[in-house]
This record gives sequence, C-alpha cells and structure tokens, in this order.
Amino acid sequence: MTSQVSNPTDQQRPPGSTAKEVRRLERVVIRFAGDSGDGMQLTGDRFTSETASFGNDLSTLPNFPAEIRAPAGTLPGVSSFQLHFADHDILTPGDAPNVLVAMNPAALKANLADLPRGAELIVNTDEFTKRAMAKVGYTANPLEDGSLEAYRVHPVPLTTLTLEALKESGLARRDAERAKNMFALGLLSWMYHRPTQSTESFLRKKFAKKPEVAEANVTAFRAGWNFGETTEDFAVSYEVAPASAAFPAGTYRNISGNLALSYGLVAASQQADLPLFLGSYPITPASDILHELSKHKNFGVRTFQAEDEIAGIGAALGAAFGGSLAVTTTSGPGVALKSETIGLAVSLELPLLIVDIQRGGPSTGLPTKTEQADLLQAMYGRNGEAPVPIVAPATPGDCFTAALDAARIALTYRTPVFLLSDGYLANGSEPWRVPEPDELPDLRVRFASGPNHTTAEGTEVFWPYKRDPQTLARPWAVPGTPGLEHRIGGIEKQDGTGNISYDPANHDFMVRTRQAKVDGIEVPDAVVDDPAGDARLLVLGWGSTYGPITAAVRRLRAAGEKVAQTHLRHLNPFPGNLGEVLGRYDKVVIPEMNLGQLATLVRAKYLVDARSHTQVTGLPFKAEQLATVLKEALDG
Repeated sequence: MTSQVSNPTDQQRPPGSTAKEVRRLERVVIRFAGDSGDGMQLTGDRFTSETASFGNDLSTLPNFPAEIRAPAGTLPGVSSFQLHFADHDILTPGDAPNVLVAMNPAALKANLADLPRGAELIVNTDEFTKRAMAKVGYTANPLEDGSLEAYRVHPVPLTTLTLEALKESGLARRDAERAKNMFALGLLSWMYHRPTQSTESFLRKKFAKKPEVAEANVTAFRAGWNFGETTEDFAVSYEVAPASAAFPAGTYRNISGNLALSYGLVAASQQADLPLFLGSYPITPASDILHELSKHKNFGVRTFQAEDEIAGIGAALGAAFGGSLAVTTTSGPGVALKSETIGLAVSLELPLLIVDIQRGGPSTGLPTKTEQADLLQAMYGRNGEAPVPIVAPATPGDCFTAALDAARIALTYRTPVFLLSDGYLANGSEPWRVPEPDELPDLRVRFASGPNHTTAEGTEVFWPYKRDPQTLARPWAVPGTPGLEHRIGGIEKQDGTGNISYDPANHDFMVRTRQAKVDGIEVPDAVVDDPAGDARLLVLGWGSTYGPITAAVRRLRAAGEKVAQTHLRHLNPFPGNLGEVLGRYDKVVIPEMNLGQLATLVRAKYLVDARSHTQVTGLPFKAEQLATVLKEALDG
C-alpha cells in the first residue's frame, strides 16, 4: 500500500500493440480455483500483494483442503483463493465471485454454484479430458454442452500456452507445467491493470536457489500478461481505482490475521520490556504464529516447539513464572488438552496468553475451515471455578491491537487471558496501517523486589498473595530474587501467605476473589452504531462476524431501514454498559458461526430475548444472507 501505480498498462504494453477498451469498476471479486498442488494460494497471495501496493481496499478468503496433498482432480482436493478489491472501503471477501479462474473440471464443478449469472469464467481447457471430467461426475463436457451459457466463458489452454512460452527454458515438461498458475496470474494482472514488478522480484527471490525455475515462472507470468493484451478473446480490461478516501494518512501494508497477531505479540513484549516466550505445538490454523515468531530472535523472542500441547503450555507457564511475557498458541483440540494447565495458571495467578485460532469441530473436525465454536470452552472449559478473561479481534488487522489488549490484561491483572481468533481472520488479509511507536500502550510492569508485609511480631516478610487493592493482582516475584522465596503449586493457597490451605472459608474467599478480579477488569464500554438513535433492532456480534454484519447493516441502511450495531471485543468480562445498551432495543439479533454460544451467555446474564442466527458451514457469513435475516427480524 505504500506505492501506487496509476496506470500499469501504459508502462507495460508491448511496443506496437493495440490498445483495447478499458472499463472502470468500483469493485471486483475474483476467485482462483484448482488442485491443491496448482499453487492457487500463491497465485491469490501474489495478486493480493499487487492489489495492496496499487492502493485498493481488499479482503481475502483462502479456502483449501486439510490434506497436505489431496487427491488430484477430485472435488475434495480443490483449493481456492477469493479476493475482493475496491476503490472504496469494503469489509468482506465478497459474497460471490465476478470472475472464476477454474484450472480443471473439479475446480469448475466445486465453485460454479457460487457464480452469479453474467460472471466471467476463465477455464483451462487442457484439463478437460474425459478421464478428468468423469472423475468429478461430468458425463459431457460442460464447455460444449451449453450448461455454461449464463456466463461469459473464456476457454484458455493454459497448460499448452505455458509449455509453448517455456519451450526454450530447458525445464522438463512436468516442471514447466507447474508455471501455468503464473500464466493465469499474468493474464489476470493484465485484465485488471495490476502492477507486475514486485511479483517478478518475488519469484526471483523465492526461487533464488533455482534460477532456471525463477526465470521460467517470470516468463510464464509475462506470457500470460501478453496473451491478455494480444488475444481477441479478451476485448476489455478493467480499472479499479485506488481507495484513497478509505484510508487515513499513514504507511500501509497487506497483512493476514496470524501475521498481525504475531507482530502484536512482539510489540507487546517490547512495550512491556519483557522477553517474549512462545511454548507451542503445531496445529492448523495456528502454526503460522509459531513460524513467524521464530524469525524474531533479534527482539528477544524465544520459541519452543514442544512434543505436545500439554508440554507447550507447561513451558509457557514456566516462562511466565520466570518473568517473561508468555504465550501458547493452539486451536480448539489443543485448548482441550491445555485445560488443566490453564486452571493451574488461574490458581497461580500468573500472566499467560492462550491464543486460540478457532476452527471447525468437534475433535479434529475441519482443520482448515473457520468457526466460532470455542467461546463456551474458553469461558467454562476447566474444572472448578476458573475464570479467564476473553478478548476477540474483529478483522485480520485488528489481531495486532487485540494482542496488545490481551497482554495488557494479563500483565496488569496477573491472569491467563484467552485471545480468540479464527481461521477466517488467521488466513484472510486486508490493508493495515502500521502504527507509530508512540501510539502503542505502555505495558511495563514492576516485579516484586522486597518484603511487602509486616507480621504482628514486626517482621517484614514477602506475601505472594497480598493483592493490589485496585486490580486484585498479586505480586509478580521472579525466581531467584533474594527474600522472595514462596510456595507455588496447584493446591489451594492461603490468602496472603500462599501456604497450602484446606480451610473452607479460605477456599470460598479465594474463589470469589479470583472471580472478582476478572469481573473488575477495566474494558471500554460497548460502542453503539445507531446514526439516528431511533433504531428498534440491534445486531450484536463478536470476532470475525464484524465484516459480514457491518456489510449487511450498510445494505439495510442504504434501503432506508433503521438498524443499530454493536460489536464486542471483550467477552469476559462484558463491557459495563452492555446491559443498558441491550435494554434500549426492542429486538436483538446475534449472528454467530456456532449454535448460539454468545446468545446463551447474553440471555443468561441480561435476561434479554436475544434471537440467535447461526451458521456452522466452515465458511464466513455472506452479507446478503445476513441482510435478509435482519430484514425478516425487522418485519417480524
């Protein structure tokens, strides 16, 4: 987003070529689809990077199989990448693609139902063999039987054209065929006037150890661009102007949720002046955080890939005891395994961030698909009364700020904190303004350095559970500090001294005190978006539903409807004014990607008749679908 090219076509059109018609569009949704080995995620990511550098607002939705290499040419093996970009502020990756690039019959069949009438369909005709079509149930060639008449079909022999472009490269046929995704990317880059230089630089860097492969991909990319310019099948190209008005002044970059969260954790450790320790076990879709943080040893980051989930959080809790900003990353199945140690962290009252990148469940469920179904697990999924604060980001870029907020709570109140992201945010991306250093919060803490209590006999001693009267946080004593020796462990502590205690009254007091500490955490009031202040319907959301909900609310308001919206970042404790906000409206609708978990909590706490609208498809809500549901609620 830091550089913009006003008209890349003028700079890249080959000498002597004929200019074609150029149409201006406000927004476009493109979906690349093919085998999981066809490089669709790389293709989409490169198109996204070029779009970000051009200055468009954007939102992406990668969608891929859980298998490392799913069966080629099958419906379960289809991988896709959807990108929505515009000349104005947008919030979702789009309900339906305007352009579908289908690399084989399976990609066409898996995605065709999402394509609206009149959409453009670019098909790799080389892959439509009898065997490939039969594998996905086509009895006749859909390119020839009239079944695609509702669309503007562009049959392109991508494989043949790529091989022709690379006939002098010296690569084996199979290796040359792999560059067909770059041919497709070049064609789409021409079609939508995307910059190209950074993609060529990226390819040369990615394949630096195999320069012949790098040059082959660059050649295929350029051939695709030239094909779009010279072929008669593509008579029109399109321009989507930069979204200059959508962004406040600043330096921007394209960022995914997991990358933003990683940067937020590094920033939190710097602002706290504490080393960052990550104890983790790889699990989809959280593994990228471990991969990213391992690159930042220069910021005092230590990453430990443990042998299992329990060891990962055990190491992290040990690091918290030792004075680090401690983090463990996982997804829903890993949270289940970590639950006992989370309870131990509640009892020890040490700062610990549990990052849960939610995915479809139960059990291993849908590893590469999104869901919001871990809320109640985060809220109650431990033995005993073990309250834990919960923070949820709303967008990929917001993962950065949410990480800082979660760290603030953990360090200030000496408590483990859940950070609930999900697969949609983790893998999706958007433009993100890089914050200035002076915009970041001061998270520095004071470790205990000496005695903090005087006994009746007048002796000065250290009490590990003597609390701050404002936050109820206990002192954080780094092991090895002279005079601060104290007992630690999972058995109930005596108030103040930390000695083991089985006294009923003490246990009652400690349980209620830990709950009061969480209940007293300072969180901002809920902000209500109700322009005229006279709406009767409130839409309440949390986490990644922010984009679809906001887009749906905008559609209704454009149609003259009055709808209010509130989105929660803090789910435990709730904002202090939430009850009052809910009481202002006749109807409350809560859309969630689960079976109504936030709605259950809201109904129980505030006794409001909140209506739950749920979806557990492994995909995010569509704005049009939500708008229809909300309109029905308004009229009902």
